[in-house]
Amino acid sequence: MNAQTSSLSQSDGANGSTDVALRPLPVVQYLRLRRHIPAMYLLLIVNVATLSAIYVTLAPQFLTITLPAFFVAVCLVRRWQWSRPIGACHIELEAAQRMLKQTAIMSGLLSLGFLIWVLMLDQYAGPTEHATIPVFIAITVLGCMFCLNKLPLPAEIMCFVGLGGYLIYCVLGGNGVAIAIAANIMLVGVRVLKVSRDSFTLFVNHEDSLRQLQAERHQAIMLGDENAQLAHSDMLTQLPNRRYFFAQLKRLVASANSDTMFLVGLIGLDRFKPINDNLGHVQGDRLLQVIGQALARICDENTQVARLSGDEFGLILLGPADAIERKLQEFNDSIRKPIELGDVRVSVSCSMGLASYPTAGMTADELFNRAGCALYHAKNHLRGGGVHFSIDLENMLRSEQAIESALQTCNFEQELALAFQPIVYAGQQNLTAVEALARWTSPKLGRVSPEQLFASAERLGIARSITLALFDQALAALHKLPQDVLLSFNLAAPDIADGETIATLLKRIELSGIDAQRLVFEVTETCLIHDFDAARIALKRLRASGAKVALDDFGTGYSSLSSLHLLPLDYVKIDRSFTPRLGSCEGRQFLSAILNLARSLNLECVFEGIETEAQLMEATLIGCKYLQGYFIAMPSSLDDVLKICAADKLSETQRLSA
Repeated sequence: MNAQTSSLSQSDGANGSTDVALRPLPVVQYLRLRRHIPAMYLLLIVNVATLSAIYVTLAPQFLTITLPAFFVAVCLVRRWQWSRPIGACHIELEAAQRMLKQTAIMSGLLSLGFLIWVLMLDQYAGPTEHATIPVFIAITVLGCMFCLNKLPLPAEIMCFVGLGGYLIYCVLGGNGVAIAIAANIMLVGVRVLKVSRDSFTLFVNHEDSLRQLQAERHQAIMLGDENAQLAHSDMLTQLPNRRYFFAQLKRLVASANSDTMFLVGLIGLDRFKPINDNLGHVQGDRLLQVIGQALARICDENTQVARLSGDEFGLILLGPADAIERKLQEFNDSIRKPIELGDVRVSVSCSMGLASYPTAGMTADELFNRAGCALYHAKNHLRGGGVHFSIDLENMLRSEQAIESALQTCNFEQELALAFQPIVYAGQQNLTAVEALARWTSPKLGRVSPEQLFASAERLGIARSITLALFDQALAALHKLPQDVLLSFNLAAPDIADGETIATLLKRIELSGIDAQRLVFEVTETCLIHDFDAARIALKRLRASGAKVALDDFGTGYSSLSSLHLLPLDYVKIDRSFTPRLGSCEGRQFLSAILNLARSLNLECVFEGIETEAQLMEATLIGCKYLQGYFIAMPSSLDDVLKICAADKLSETQRLSA
């Protein structure tokens, strides 16, 4: 550490001064001299007064009163300057250096003036008084030198001016005894200078050691602070990290009272992984840095943001509910802004999981875990939005977790099955096709809905295995069904997006010996949102094998007309939500327009959700050829479907006989 910047101090209670050990050396010298220089001036005053008293009757008044009075006045002023309270003089480097310089000058002037005055008195001395001269010179000069041991230069000046001048005076006087006494005093003075110089060297070395120690201590503190900062900071984004986030959250919970309300939020970036994979991890890191900087700019005294891991950020927001919602919207808008990564312009969205204190939890762990549950739900069901934790959400998530746990140990051959719902020709009500519907009966959970089955399978990454297991059962059922009965099989979004799954389906059709024309693969418009081009390629491959393709739930997707025009389709299945419209004239006109549009594109229509006789009649009257619904037939086992087929065949035989 530089001597100019040291700052450790100690209090000197003896005289109210402050001895600053690790300030600049001139300041330390000044503060140490404050202990001794007032005593030095007191010594000078006493000696001057004593000599004046001795010579008052011998020498002129000018030498015994006027000059001593002036000398004493100067000493009193300097003594006051050195002994005034420390608070009254600001201890700055420049002031300390100025005082030390003045001391060096004054030491020369005072020693020279004192010597001249004493030698002038010596001109009026008798034998007794003459003997006191060397004593007073020695006592005064050596005493002052001891008081100046922390300032060698003034001590040297006093020694050589006072003692050296007296030695010269004696030599010029030619008195051998006086010369011997003066020389002896001079030797003592030189020796005192040597001792003072050694003492000053030790003093300087001691101060240097203290400064070095303080420098090392300061460096250790700096390193400690830096390590503490590193331990609580994310190196990539410079935001606080997970450890700091939890520490702040625990501190906030610990200090909360009955009126405290705040929100814990978790932000997960959407579409970050494709950017990271396609552009590289360097650009992915750059994206996180830009987003981190944007989030940091939004923060204020009521907001804390941290990077927890990967593409996940944590929030702590205080304040009223409306202010928190505005701040959340700011975060959302900031993340959605397009970002330039080199020559590429990218954009991401975010999903948020939110948990409020104290409704969602009373501890830091509860709040964080429940915000995580809400984020999990947002990622899977409301991507790009925010979800607040609630008891209903917790129950649903527990149900999902139970389903996922059971699905991981599921025996596909024993627990998975197919139910078959007939599709009939509207005119004669005879069976033309069946739709294979997935059924899962878990030994732990009982019957689980198909929606929950495939949603959980997709999250676990085993949707392909379930699709193939069910498809094998569908192929086995086709072997038993009449040759003129088609079978519809539903494909999920992961199946359409996975070229390997499509290839496996085609391979199994080939190995089964089934005519592919007896198969209809059903897809929903929501399956096409993720990658429309990949879905179109997959459907073309299936259709090229001879299988047919149906667009299920038509009318509920995001771009139905473009789907009809661009996709290789054979059937359109009108969603069951349109069935109630059959009861109104406007609804029937609307549905007739859909049928006409389909016919213009050479597509057949299947009307789903027929649940009453009236709906059956109206659907037939508007020209829909194929019908499906609970009124026609409930989903049932393969044996029940085979009985329906046998009954249709018997009816057909009777009709032909008639």
